[in-house]
Amino acid sequence: MTGPGTATTGPGAWVAGAGRDAAGAGEVAGGAQGPAGVGIGWRPEIAGFVAELPGLRFVEVVAEAVAPQGPPPAGLAELVERGVTVVPHGVRLSLGGTEPVDPARVAHLARVAELVGAPLVSEHIAFVRAGGLEAGHLLPLPRSRAAVAAVVANVRRAQAELPVPLALEPIAALFDWPDDELDEADFLTEILDATGARLLLDIANVHANSRNRGTDPLALLDRLPLDRVAYVHVAGGAEQGGFYHDTHTDPVPPVVLDLVGALCARHRPPALLLERDGHWPPAPELRAELDAIAAASGYPVVT
Repeated sequence: MTGPGTATTGPGAWVAGAGRDAAGAGEVAGGAQGPAGVGIGWRPEIAGFVAELPGLRFVEVVAEAVAPQGPPPAGLAELVERGVTVVPHGVRLSLGGTEPVDPARVAHLARVAELVGAPLVSEHIAFVRAGGLEAGHLLPLPRSRAAVAAVVANVRRAQAELPVPLALEPIAALFDWPDDELDEADFLTEILDATGARLLLDIANVHANSRNRGTDPLALLDRLPLDRVAYVHVAGGAEQGGFYHDTHTDPVPPVVLDLVGALCARHRPPALLLERDGHWPPAPELRAELDAIAAASGYPVVT
């Protein structure tokens, strides 16, 4: 087993000690290319479909679904061999928790990055555990100065052990905490400025939060540091009980595709990724979703 900072070979290889620049801002090491164009979240259930996408340049895999020992899952390994960029996406670090991030979980994320030759990894601005109890969900943070300090401390702990840059994703939330001190744009910008991390912008979350909070999604886009975006999530959701739920099991709605266009008109991100985590549609429908993202962003189709 190689540890953080060990050079690897193959697509997306990185060089020891070169994972971050002096400011921690995340320059890609060893000449590895970051995600580009339109991609899709790799899941075992659709591995065959993903393998047959001729123009595919990147995928994202849930890091905790990849064993740290041995080779990557067969379908994922074949994509790496083909030169497709693979980005591990963590869901269990609990970067927003008041407890220090678990070193073993960071080591797992680092190892998965090595296994797939990743140019970067991503995680959420959220917490999933407290006092040893697991929530089983990504939970929103109060947008407070104390929460900023907690996230920054944990992100820095993680960055110190990761061989590649880290991108942070704001989550969808059904409520705001009563002790919020910052709006979302200021909250995110303070965290990014203090850590040098990149931004994983989920445009479906932007829609969900604006819909549930009664705010303007375009006003948020106008205030975010869009030049710091590493890549973008695009996903579907559903209305239920007066709220918009970010389900990842429904088709991407037109309003989210419109936001993709609005985002790209302001500052086109290097890559956009379709997230789908269940209720898999027939292959033609999944291809149509990918084509719609390509059309909205101006990137080549992958199908």
